[in-house]
Amino acid sequence: MGFLDNSGDIILDAVLTDAGRKRLAEGNGSFRIAKYAFGDDEINYSNYNANHASGSAYYDLEILQTPVLEAFTNNAASMKSKLVTLTNNNILYLPVIKLNDKSDSCRANTTIGSGSHVVVVDSTTQGVWRANSTPNAGGMGYYVDGVQPGDNNSRFVRCDQGLDTTEIPNTFKIDAELNENQYIIEIDNRFGSIVSTTGILDQSWSYLDDDNIASYFLSTGYVSPTTAKPSTGTEPEINTAIAGPRGTHLTFKVQASTNLRTSEYLFDRLGSSFVFNVNNASADGSVTAATHTFKHIDTIVRVTGATTGYKLDIPVRFVKYSS
Repeated sequence: MGFLDNSGDIILDAVLTDAGRKRLAEGNGSFRIAKYAFGDDEINYSNYNANHASGSAYYDLEILQTPVLEAFTNNAASMKSKLVTLTNNNILYLPVIKLNDKSDSCRANTTIGSGSHVVVVDSTTQGVWRANSTPNAGGMGYYVDGVQPGDNNSRFVRCDQGLDTTEIPNTFKIDAELNENQYIIEIDNRFGSIVSTTGILDQSWSYLDDDNIASYFLSTGYVSPTTAKPSTGTEPEINTAIAGPRGTHLTFKVQASTNLRTSEYLFDRLGSSFVFNVNNASADGSVTAATHTFKHIDTIVRVTGATTGYKLDIPVRFVKYSS
């Protein structure tokens, strides 16, 4: 990684992505640059100083003198904050994507997962988890069924999109330019795949890069509008993580890969283990102490709004029963 000297003339440093380099290497004459993107990952706009003693010409001087990163081709690390063009110049707030933890059905695991969404990878782990799954009783907590995602006992992941501010009433309709109708989910293909909340693997990955990161472009079946409905009388407010005008919400589950379900190789190579003590209550009222050992792999599932480019990293823990 390096920095460009931006103290003089403006420099354009452009590189091809991995996909672009692959198509160029085909050498069949079909390579054409059709898309490009700008980003401002290294810029801190809070450095804008409207009270600079030397006047308005110096308000943004510190921003303009910020060292600019050289372009690099690693898609997993580059262009995290892409620039967007909006026709409405009166927008005061930009939308965000937030993880919804308002209900048990989509809540992360704080008992074992340390705030991650726990995905159990085989039927043995599933059986142990179900027997000790009551969070408030010292159990193992909420989990996503990575074996049979269609199981009604399985939790899912929900992401809410909109303007997270109380300055604008949540009954207002979000601007069409800020509303996400399609999302991109990136996940390590060695660990799992993305399925709908019904557990049906109805859409395969759209692109698999050289780092084995699978990208899913999701809309119908995964994305739904969030109705702007405040609480009235005995009717509770709609269950959303967004304080202001609501856009859409994304729901999905994670299915464990065949490798994780049938082998411990990746757990031994990339993961770790933990021990958890639980008290099993029998029908006669007696309590038996039990100690379980699990192997786990921690990873990140990244959700990106296709319209605004906003990114949300969701911690996920794949868990396999050991003893």
